[in-house]
Amino acid sequence: MQLFASKVHLKNRERETGKAGNAISPETIEQCRNGERRAQKAVYDALSSKMYAVCIRYMGGDREAAADILQDGFVTLFTKLDSYSGEGSFEGWARKIFVNTALMSLRKKDVLKQSDDVDVAWNISSDDPTPVQNIGYQELCKMIAALPPGFRTVFNMYVIEGFSHKEIAEALEISETTSRSQLQRARSLLQSKIKEKF
Repeated sequence: MQLFASKVHLKNRERETGKAGNAISPETIEQCRNGERRAQKAVYDALSSKMYAVCIRYMGGDREAAADILQDGFVTLFTKLDSYSGEGSFEGWARKIFVNTALMSLRKKDVLKQSDDVDVAWNISSDDPTPVQNIGYQELCKMIAALPPGFRTVFNMYVIEGFSHKEIAEALEISETTSRSQLQRARSLLQSKIKEKF
C-alpha cells in the first residue's frame, strides 16, 4: 500500500510543479481576472476533467455530487482568482480549492461520525503484506471510492493529496488522533478487500 501511496503522491506533485505539462498561462489568468469569458472557458477546459476526478474521489464515485462540487469549485475559483499570487503552480492552487469545496460538502454531511459504525476494520491486521502489485489502478480507485465517507476522506487527504494529520484535523475539525484512526481503518479495510480479491 505504501508503494502505491508514494507513486500517487509523486504524480500529484509533478502535476502541481508543472512537469506534467498543460500549464495555464499568466495571460489567461489575467484575462480571467478581467472577466473574459473565453479565458474562463479555457481555464475550465484545461482543469475540468482533472478536478472532476478529484471531486469523484472525495464523493466516493457519486457523479451527481461530484458535478455539484465541480461547479461550486469553479465558482469559488473565479471569485477568488485575485488571491492567486502567481507563485507556484496555478493548477496546484486550483486543486486546493476543489479539495476544500469537497471537504466543506463532506463536513456538512458529518461523514466522520457516519464512519464509526465500521468497527470491523479494527479486527484486520495491517502488518500482513498486501498484493498491491497484482491489482490495477482502476480497481484500486474503485475500492477507495467504496470506503465509508470518513475513511475515504482522510485516506484521500493523507495518501493522495499529501496532507499531514495536523492539516487534516484542522480542515475537518477533528483531532489528530481521529485522523490517524480513520486512516488506519481505511488502510485495514482496503487491505482486507485486496486480500479477498486476490
